[in-house]
Amino acid sequence: MSGDGLVEGKATPRGKFPHVRVAGNLVFVSGTSSRRPDNTIQGAAVDEFGTTSLDIQAQTRAVIANIADILAAVGASLQDLVQVTTYLVNMNDFGGYNQVWAEHFDETGPTRTTVAVHQLPHPHLLIEIQAIAVLPEGNAQAGG
Repeated sequence: MSGDGLVEGKATPRGKFPHVRVAGNLVFVSGTSSRRPDNTIQGAAVDEFGTTSLDIQAQTRAVIANIADILAAVGASLQDLVQVTTYLVNMNDFGGYNQVWAEHFDETGPTRTTVAVHQLPHPHLLIEIQAIAVLPEGNAQAGG
């Protein structure tokens, strides 16, 4: 991770903010999507006729993987998450999102709030997640 809170190998934020910020033993992960470093979106495909196919499960898996990578950059993991807020463009995707969530977490995992939003920064994004984690003991970073 660079000193500015950006994580190498992750999509560049679409604004002036970091991927992650550490404050004492708390880790704050900015809203994270399934966008790749080349700005393509995992779980979004457009065929030769312009027909768009969006997959909430693929996007959710990619978001969780991106968060895992961001946490790893500061010495934490998904098991260190304590609170998550998920933004869905369409609550009809809640079931698919929940299925993927259950592949990673159970009732002992982070607290979670899921809300519907009008739109996200790209029309192919179905989901964005922001998170808070606690660094494992011995991994606290001064000043973040």
